[in-house]
Amino acid sequence: MENTQKLGTQLKELRLSNSFTLRDVEEVTKISNAYLSQLENNKIMKPSANVLYKLANLYQVDFNLLLELSGIIDRTEREEGPKSLAGFALYSENVTSEEEEELAAYLQYIRSRRKGKGGE
Repeated sequence: MENTQKLGTQLKELRLSNSFTLRDVEEVTKISNAYLSQLENNKIMKPSANVLYKLANLYQVDFNLLLELSGIIDRTEREEGPKSLAGFALYSENVTSEEEEELAAYLQYIRSRRKGKGGE
């Protein structure tokens, strides 16, 4: 429970150090201010990686730190683990080889669409 209590404290400190209100964070991340308040006050102990990713981006803090504080990964995984939400999904042991192939094909499709629209 210690890590999750640290998570709430850390998130509140990050928000305040950036001079954000709960409503400011809600506006940018689309995470309700009620949920954010519960998270900061340790009423919600296991937020999703998606929520943590949005907050890490907004607060410009290491995504893996928030994953560690939430108990999703341990310190070793934080130091060696992925740096993005997509990387976290692919880093998971639950991804099958068939899913990896489908993800790679979908990424190729997305990139081809960008090129067709004058993208990179």
